[in-house]
Amino acid sequence: MRQLLLCVFVFSLSFASVYADDVYKNDRARWMKIAEATRPVLKYQTLKPLLTVKAVKDDNAFQGWRYEQSGDPQTELYGKNFKDVEEITLDFGRHMVGYFKFHTKTLRGCQDAPIRLKFFFGELPAELNTPLDPWKGWLSRAWMQDEIVTVTQVDQWIEIPRRMAARYLKIELMGSSQDFDFAIDDVEFRAQSSAGEVLTTLRPTCPDIVRNINNVGVETLRECMQTVYEDGPKRDRRLWIGDMYLESLANRHSFKNNELTKHCLYLFAGLAAEDGILISNCFEEPEPHPQYGSYCLTYCLLWNSTLLEYLKDTNDMETANDLWKVAKRQTEDALTYVNDEGLFDQSRRPGVWLFFDWRDGLDVNTPMQGATIFALQQTYELAKMIGREKEVADYPAIIKKMSQAARKYMYNQKRGVMESGVDRQVSILSQTWLIKAGVLSKKEGAHAIRTALQTDGVLMPGTPYATHYLIDAMLLCDMNQEARQYLIDYWGSMVQKGADTFWEAYDPKDDFISPYTFFPVNSACHAWSCTPVYFIHKYSDVFQK
Repeated sequence: MRQLLLCVFVFSLSFASVYADDVYKNDRARWMKIAEATRPVLKYQTLKPLLTVKAVKDDNAFQGWRYEQSGDPQTELYGKNFKDVEEITLDFGRHMVGYFKFHTKTLRGCQDAPIRLKFFFGELPAELNTPLDPWKGWLSRAWMQDEIVTVTQVDQWIEIPRRMAARYLKIELMGSSQDFDFAIDDVEFRAQSSAGEVLTTLRPTCPDIVRNINNVGVETLRECMQTVYEDGPKRDRRLWIGDMYLESLANRHSFKNNELTKHCLYLFAGLAAEDGILISNCFEEPEPHPQYGSYCLTYCLLWNSTLLEYLKDTNDMETANDLWKVAKRQTEDALTYVNDEGLFDQSRRPGVWLFFDWRDGLDVNTPMQGATIFALQQTYELAKMIGREKEVADYPAIIKKMSQAARKYMYNQKRGVMESGVDRQVSILSQTWLIKAGVLSKKEGAHAIRTALQTDGVLMPGTPYATHYLIDAMLLCDMNQEARQYLIDYWGSMVQKGADTFWEAYDPKDDFISPYTFFPVNSACHAWSCTPVYFIHKYSDVFQK
């Protein structure tokens, strides 16, 4: 039995007393027991490499590299003296998350010295063919999946203890004795996921490109469905609220594993800060714990939306009522930023993290106005479904006041677009979040999106995460054909560039875009990129005909 109750007391590392003023002190232990009870069981599959491949520099390939087949593992690896091979790259044919092991075999002589091998696992060809050092990224170099293994005893299986996320594996010989020969005569990857079987189907009329986008989206979600909805199985291997929300939407139309959503909701509730505010991300190992101090208000509010959607999917009134106090607390916190004019005012509590996209220069004032209104609407809808609307009876009036303030101070009626900040920035996200909030009518929203897309210098989304909300807004405005084409152009171009899972950051005009100043550290399988699955199934008349 995992010692989950320890997580309740881990806060003592940061606070002198244990929950002296903890708003959830009577609930944490029980919530964590529910989280443990709903923790999914992983399913495993043993995979072998399909091909040996050779890297080819190609300016027309994604990020300048592609692989072409050079042989097969049976003849190019298993039967050869690895001192003659020296270096080889294996293609497993699909993205995998799990553990790798290999077997060595003596071919000649007696091992009189260790063997040193380098294993480099990669999701994309460029990742394995771009020099990493000196390191240029601002995230840790240790996220890269290269490991040096010293083999002191041949003729046995050796497992690399670190979990990997990859399709390709490069093996290099770094050192061995002249007096004996050896082979790597078997390798295997034990892939894992909690996803199970896909429980939805596509119409026979579904176009091939849409079918391919859906399939890649499903594989992206499958790889990120571990014991939590992981952010990225290669990097940032943890549970983030924003990713959980989008993954749960895609899960609804694929694996339908609602217990995983419940598990994640309870984890966040049980690991919230003492003042009741959710922490943006958490880990399960070695014991469940949050990343202390990581407060992201936009993500806190999306937790409420996740709970609402979970209730709609399951009719689990018990869970919704049990966690209601957490949802209410998040909107109470958001309202402390709203001034007397009905505007979200970040200066009331400077320094708050408001994440909408990895895009430099994005002004978040207008998107945050919309996100707050949307969260109040979602929370009020949740309250009505569970008979708690009296507890938030003032929300409709606040929503009206904030909506009027948005139109008064943020809407350029002459141009028909939402603007943000003192420089009156026009961004796609300013339009999408005010559409989601219902501040703009369908007609106004459609005009705003079309105008923004045609505006010189408009700030475009830089990730599939932000692009999700653009597609969502288009569909809310009945821009069905434009939404369909945008989804095909955006996610479909990733498929055409070789994606077997969807990427964390993507700009069709910039293959090297990276939030971290160095593209190899990007995740090529990222949770927030899986949502075409949601759109393709929810709006089947739009996308599957």
